[in-house]
Amino acid sequence: MSTFLWVIYPYICLAVFVVGHVWRYRYDKFGWTTRSSQLYESRLLRIGSPLFHFGMLGVVGGHVLGLLFPQDWTDAVGLSHEAYHVIALAGGIPAGIAAVVGLAILVYRRRTVGPVFSATTVNDKVMYAVLGTVIVLGMWNTVAGSLFTIGGEYNYRDGVSPWFRQIFWFQPDASLMAAAPVGFRLHAFLAFTLIAMWPFTRLVHVFSAPLGYLTRPWIVYRSRDERPGRGTGTRAQKRGWEKVQ
Repeated sequence: MSTFLWVIYPYICLAVFVVGHVWRYRYDKFGWTTRSSQLYESRLLRIGSPLFHFGMLGVVGGHVLGLLFPQDWTDAVGLSHEAYHVIALAGGIPAGIAAVVGLAILVYRRRTVGPVFSATTVNDKVMYAVLGTVIVLGMWNTVAGSLFTIGGEYNYRDGVSPWFRQIFWFQPDASLMAAAPVGFRLHAFLAFTLIAMWPFTRLVHVFSAPLGYLTRPWIVYRSRDERPGRGTGTRAQKRGWEKVQ
């Protein structure tokens, strides 16, 4: 079971992630969208969406630092284990809270606004449940692993992080995850489950960010109405039907 969970299952999820996106792009381009519901309700969306998305940017950045960069690298630049965890708490907790609050607002909006709820599919509900559980477990691991651990603090950079990097070298050591606390194991399992679900949900819009807006030329809007020149003393023509002679 340990070999299946921490060696075979991650590769299954990654394969579904890659193949699923290729299939979705080829056969469902018109469905490659968030299915925006802004027309139905915008007040809650303006609050919840930025909170969630900016919070998730911080969460992803923290995972990149904690999982992809070995502890030896941070030790080499003089960042001690204690200092790293202070930085992780100072940055991770606010980002996680923003993501959770934003997601809660978005879910509340979907449940209480009639047209938005009608446009919510079973797929959306399952995705929100898994995503929310992954985020909450990640926050719990960050806080409990640093403040409430019984029998000593668990350093995930000695267990979870090496195992995660080993996946991409095709040499994952299942024993590293088997020795991790249950919270970290649940977080990793559900995170890979979310990765497998990703191509078949509205989350595909992550790969359609409108980055072209940053470099495109300005759009100049000009009216077709004739405008009088300055200082001419003439009045602008009134709108309406022309008088019939």
